[in-house]
Amino acid sequence: MLSEEEIKELLKDLPEKAGVYKFFDKETRLIYVGKAKSLKKRVSSYFQKRDLDNKTFQLVKQIVTLEYTIVNTEMDAYLLENNLIKSYQPKYNILLKDDKTYPYIYITKERFPRVLSTRKVDKDLGTYFGPYTNVKAMNTVIELLNKLYSLRSCSLNLSEKNITERKYKVCLEFHLGNCKGPCEGLVPEDDYNKNIKQAQHILKGNLGVVRSIFKEEIESSASILDFEKAHHYKQRLDLLDKFQSNSVVVSPDIEDLEVYSIASNEKLAIINFLKVAKGVITQTKNFEIKKKLNEPDEEVLILTILRIREQLNGSCKEIIVNRKIELEEPTDIKFVNEPRGDRKKLLLLSEKNSFFEFEKLTVEKKSREERIVEQLQKDLQLKNPPRIIECFDNSNIQGTNPVAAMVYFKNGRPSKKDYRHFNIKTVTGPNDFDSMYEIVYRRYKRLKEEQKEFPDLIIIDGGKGQLSAACDALKELELYGQIPILGIAKRLEELFFPEDSFPIYIDKKSESLKYLQYIRNEAHRFAITFHRNKRSKGAITSELDNIPGIGEKKRTLLLQKFKSVTNLKLASEEELIEVIGKKDAEKIINFLK
Repeated sequence: MLSEEEIKELLKDLPEKAGVYKFFDKETRLIYVGKAKSLKKRVSSYFQKRDLDNKTFQLVKQIVTLEYTIVNTEMDAYLLENNLIKSYQPKYNILLKDDKTYPYIYITKERFPRVLSTRKVDKDLGTYFGPYTNVKAMNTVIELLNKLYSLRSCSLNLSEKNITERKYKVCLEFHLGNCKGPCEGLVPEDDYNKNIKQAQHILKGNLGVVRSIFKEEIESSASILDFEKAHHYKQRLDLLDKFQSNSVVVSPDIEDLEVYSIASNEKLAIINFLKVAKGVITQTKNFEIKKKLNEPDEEVLILTILRIREQLNGSCKEIIVNRKIELEEPTDIKFVNEPRGDRKKLLLLSEKNSFFEFEKLTVEKKSREERIVEQLQKDLQLKNPPRIIECFDNSNIQGTNPVAAMVYFKNGRPSKKDYRHFNIKTVTGPNDFDSMYEIVYRRYKRLKEEQKEFPDLIIIDGGKGQLSAACDALKELELYGQIPILGIAKRLEELFFPEDSFPIYIDKKSESLKYLQYIRNEAHRFAITFHRNKRSKGAITSELDNIPGIGEKKRTLLLQKFKSVTNLKLASEEELIEVIGKKDAEKIINFLK
């Protein structure tokens, strides 16, 4: 991190003018681009604040040098910032996740033009419409045009010479009624081009022009009693009406505008985009933005609007937004954040989409462990999420080798390095209640003395008796009431809180109950394993105590090597000699025989 002298040197020449600043690290990599109304104030703020969030602090630590560019207006700063981010993709700038090339519909420049889709724009090849954010919607438009006008789909060279010389024959599409056969000259070029002109009106959103043409044709045909032709145009009109009814009609009074709404948290933003043309919503899309430094919504919104307009060739002068965007200088774009009437309905529709997508993504991005912790908090009605859980269990057989174990779970996962074994020291005989009191008291007395973090929830494997003993230990330490504690009985999976007469039942299919069962079973497994090991060690030690000439040191070596009397009896003479030598190995073999 830069020293105070280096920071002063870095900031001393910054102007109090609008512009864009660039931060570089020690390897001269561009790590952040920002814009400011006053470069001096904005850049200085990074080094003066003491309450920076973690990511901003990490950014400041890496800054070694900076560059800046003065611009005329705030809008110029936004545009330059956008271009630099897009070109260099600095580490700490927000990223627009959806940055792909969108498809267009284009009408080819050739005799008897075709209507096709493409993702590459070459204006020498045709007239382009779009881009379309929804491929399905684009294909629907192409399908409509083909149904209305029976346009050709082949790539034949339909030059006047080729048609005159009858170079081609009509294909299956003609016989199916999907093409009028221009390859054999079965449709006049002028009539075909009139259809193409109407198709262009539809692609521009001028459905009213095409509707008027169809109505005139219906009336004209009916007036000369050509009812077949009138019926043909009536079918076309019905297709057009059906297509428009599937579009979201806003209001014929609204010409062209764009709507943007944002829903966000400190890491993620979803921006919904709606495009309205001729009173109809023609495009809609959600954009996912990964935030890096918890940027304010207004900043994310204006930057994303510029990028989206660039991607989708946006040119509307009126933009409706759900955040207040203020640009100091005059601009040809009008931002409206408090619309009325139909414009307000549009904004509400956009917000509905952005909020729905945001909630869906944030839920999806929560890990299973996070969901379980949140659900457990709800099910047990705890004040705080139980991120740290400690669970205790006793183990003894007819009072022999009494032991206990504690397992430790953090953020929905076991933390095995924090598991603990307990040898029962103060209890004689099979007394689960006193044993539970001892281990709970010892555990939290130590945490209290060492001023370490207490768990968010204590679980006792057992019924009301064990739970009561654990609560007595907490009372003795003056911790009762500070840490939530519950008992879990094995028989019916009943959950008991202290001083509650009736147990709590959680849905047997719920993730939270399965999580509690997993914790309880893990504590039981850990305690049983410890108890078995202790019994084995006790058994082998007691057997070896009876062998003359085998001292404590040799017994320890045998215990470490063979673990149990059974393994010792199965061991070969060579294995015994390897551990304690030939003379002592013979003593053990003779004793065991």
